[in-house]
Amino acid sequence: MKGQEWYQTAEVAEEYDTKRFSDGGRLIDEREKEAVLSAVGPVDDKRVLEIACGTGRFTTMLAQRGADIVGLDISPAMLQEGRKKARAAGVDDHLEFMRGDAARLPFPDDHFETVIAMRFFHLADTPASFLAELRRVARKQVVFDTFRRFSTRSIYNWLLPMGSRLYARAEIEELLDGAGLQLVGEEHDFFFPYGLYRQLPDAMATRVRELDDVIMDSPIGEYVASVSYWDARLQEE
Repeated sequence: MKGQEWYQTAEVAEEYDTKRFSDGGRLIDEREKEAVLSAVGPVDDKRVLEIACGTGRFTTMLAQRGADIVGLDISPAMLQEGRKKARAAGVDDHLEFMRGDAARLPFPDDHFETVIAMRFFHLADTPASFLAELRRVARKQVVFDTFRRFSTRSIYNWLLPMGSRLYARAEIEELLDGAGLQLVGEEHDFFFPYGLYRQLPDAMATRVRELDDVIMDSPIGEYVASVSYWDARLQEE
């Protein structure tokens, strides 16, 4: 994975949510959570794993809804922030945070009903092998997101080269087929890239989001979206 040393610092972990999900970033956080809940559905007593859980945004949210969930991340500092979030939400005894490598998950085959990987595949050097490992421990479902290759995200990557991997739809279909997964649901959103929203105060970002919604609701919306949310299920034998 790229940028591990940067990602694992305590300074980055402490400021991660504030820098990314306050002001205009709030709209990103809300939309991502909506996409996860839409794909996963009811989670009461469902065994779930979140890969690259970071500060536990989704881990805590799903624990609040009754999931039996594990949040796994490579960064001890991020996990510490996740534990703080879980305690503040009153669900610290309903979930588990653990340090681990997504390339070698410390779980047996088919251990979780659902595996979630948000904000993960844009940093994956070997996405096929990572997806195969997620599929190995999933009994039913893998949910993940990607940034789109032919979108405004391409411009953002060019202006601020951070090594983020972008995907065309054909690449996603090939990855899923190679991992023994079939696509059963998809959502596409955000004409304007995430980076723009994070730079805007809340009121201005809300106006931009209104324009974004108009574009996404138009016939071209799916083709110009910068983010895709994928719901994949294990293929029938």
